[in-house]
Amino acid sequence: MSNKTVIQTPDAPAAIGTYSQAVRVNDTVYLSGQIGLDPTTMQMAESTEAQIHRVFQNLRAVSVAAGGSLDDVVKLNIYLTDLSHFIKVNEIMATYFREPYPARAAIGVASLPRGATIEADGVMFLQD
Repeated sequence: MSNKTVIQTPDAPAAIGTYSQAVRVNDTVYLSGQIGLDPTTMQMAESTEAQIHRVFQNLRAVSVAAGGSLDDVVKLNIYLTDLSHFIKVNEIMATYFREPYPARAAIGVASLPRGATIEADGVMFLQD
């Protein structure tokens, strides 16, 4: 039988819809998509570069609240409204993640919530 736990932290933006920041089922944590919102002000970071940093900071906060870290992320999905930002995402991602890097997809999309230019979600594996 699975043990389902909702993960919530004030260190990442509160959900702006019908979802949880993350859900843990046994050793797996499913991280909801994070956009470049500041968790305190709920305002979007202004530049794409600032949004990229904020997305990874938000994912890190939820990862920590779940009892892990970004090192525990095994799968990452990145959604970009402009794939020309892909190189910048790689540069910035390398400052938040270490090898071995998670499996990853980068997907071009038409639009994202709140006018974001990037969103990322992921899956973590935690061993107790």
